[in-house]
Amino acid sequence: MEFLPQQPTGRGPAEWFTGDVWWDVLAAGAAPSRLRANLVRFAPGARTHWHTHALGQTLHVVSGIALVGTRDGVVLEAHPGESVVCPPGEAHWHGAVPDRFMAHLALWEATGDGSPETVWAEAVTGDQYGAARRRAPEPDQPK
Repeated sequence: MEFLPQQPTGRGPAEWFTGDVWWDVLAAGAAPSRLRANLVRFAPGARTHWHTHALGQTLHVVSGIALVGTRDGVVLEAHPGESVVCPPGEAHWHGAVPDRFMAHLALWEATGDGSPETVWAEAVTGDQYGAARRRAPEPDQPK
């Protein structure tokens, strides 16, 4: 067993984010582990740029309301306690609604072969961010 020392909070770079974003690294497993876990906090209206993850990503909302968008124009709204899974290679973005802070756990894996785990692309436009959003269907409702 190992007690991991706490790392300083990092600020999200402008090359990857629009608005103010901060993260705390919770886990960055050493081989053979490939686990990655960050607690990410977004100011109102802040969001990631478009990006993909080689092995996918799971987002678990801790507080606030998260928006998660895909290239086909779908924008999902996720609330505390809800998780959204982005499959491997799916271009997506995520961030906070315009009027409140949001925090989520971001969970993903390193590739293990040295290739990029995340590939970053262009910023999300205002129209993409402001597109109509929908809630995830209830478990007993059709998707």
